Amino acid sequence: MRKRPRLIGTRPGQLTVVVAAVALVGAGGWFAGSRMQSPADAAAAHQPPKARPVTVTVERRALTASVVAQGSVGFGSPRKVTLAGLVGSPDSGSGSGNPGAGDDVAQRVTKAPAAGVELKEGDVLMQVSGRPVLVLRGTVPMYRTLGPGASGDDVRQLQQALTRLGFNPGSANGTYGQSDAAAVSRWYKSKGYRAMEPTVADKQQLGTLEAAVTTAQQALLAAQNPGGDSGGTGGSKGTGGSKGTGGSEGTGGSEGAGSGSGGGAGAGGDTAKLQLKSAQQQLDAADAALSAFQAGYGTKVPAGEVVFLPDLPARLDKATAKTGDTPSGPVATVTSSKVVVQAVVPAQDAKLLHKGMRARVETTDGTTVDGEVVALADDVPKDDSTDAGKQQGTSDGGSEGTSAPVPVQISVPAGKLTKNATESAKVTIEVGSSDGKVLTVPVAALHTSADEKARVQVLRGGKVVDLPVEAGLSADGQVEVTPSSGVALKAGDQVVVGR
Repeated sequence: MRKRPRLIGTRPGQLTVVVAAVALVGAGGWFAGSRMQSPADAAAAHQPPKARPVTVTVERRALTASVVAQGSVGFGSPRKVTLAGLVGSPDSGSGSGNPGAGDDVAQRVTKAPAAGVELKEGDVLMQVSGRPVLVLRGTVPMYRTLGPGASGDDVRQLQQALTRLGFNPGSANGTYGQSDAAAVSRWYKSKGYRAMEPTVADKQQLGTLEAAVTTAQQALLAAQNPGGDSGGTGGSKGTGGSKGTGGSEGTGGSEGAGSGSGGGAGAGGDTAKLQLKSAQQQLDAADAALSAFQAGYGTKVPAGEVVFLPDLPARLDKATAKTGDTPSGPVATVTSSKVVVQAVVPAQDAKLLHKGMRARVETTDGTTVDGEVVALADDVPKDDSTDAGKQQGTSDGGSEGTSAPVPVQISVPAGKLTKNATESAKVTIEVGSSDGKVLTVPVAALHTSADEKARVQVLRGGKVVDLPVEAGLSADGQVEVTPSSGVALKAGDQVVVGR
């Protein structure tokens, strides 16, 4: 059988290699062609994507609007204490009504006030030159020495305080009398001190003045009866004058000369009249001096020995006066024993506040208590020693006030925050809340159209639809919206807040 001739290079393995190579070259050409772009295609590929609205979901929730401020915890009603005058002398006092006025030695604090103590009515605040400075309850400040003959509301206030302390002076009639002096003496004795009673020098001066009156009375009688002759003394008009000193109309016998000689009533009569007039003037002067001294004579309360405070007990917050100091200016600062929170808010936020609003206080250590707004603006007690007025308050979004901040005082339940006194605190005051859950959108979603109506833009089916709404309460960056009649807006809708 005849064999077919074999072609060179036509073996099966070689044919397979050739076919694979051709396929590979074709694929590479297709890949290279697919990666090549024209300039127009390249420019189009680098264009930014088409802008889409930025949307936020409409929610249904309850809103609570509040004003937030930074404040400080402290004791309420701060009040600086000053002494109204000098204290009495260490032994007792001066009948002149100006205690210590004759002393050459300056008065000094001998026992300083002690910060942190509680002051009750009748307690000793401090000592000055060994004399007590006592605390009483009252709204009229001490401004003078109270002693026999003094009258006024400050005297009535003292009488009422003595009664409360158990040293009843009798009627609180507003006039200082001997019963008041006795009550003051008993009160001072109970505290371990002597009340400011007349000194030996005072008593000696009283005796001297009384003796002067007696001498003047005798001189007047002698002038009324010259020579001791009972005849023709004219006594019918020379007695019965004021204070039993002889009448100012006595003439020394001008109507009954007693000698029977008509010519004796000339020069001698004129001299007698002058002597009688002089004696009467001397007696009047002696009486006036004695009366003036007696008006202030007796047990009294020096201006510097009592401090009236409107509220007691009180807490002695700061002691300004030190032992050895001269007690001029404020000697201490007292507060109430009740803890309060002082804060400030921007003026525009203060317009939303009123007394009685609920507040929440959170201190730096995390303690949280509920409180109540009890004072605003000028009603808040001022204390230059605190820095609450320097703090800045913010409302919901943290906007700063553009005008002078307004002080606010928050009360908290008794016994709360006592351990947090002097700490900083965050105060949140609720100014309004929605009626349950309402539709809310971000404030940024709300805009006003040309007709001055509030509107929101809703994205529906890829299109933006403008819907009229009524805006309500705003809080936490959200605002309550109510769709206008016939407008469909529901929770879950997407409102536009930007593009």
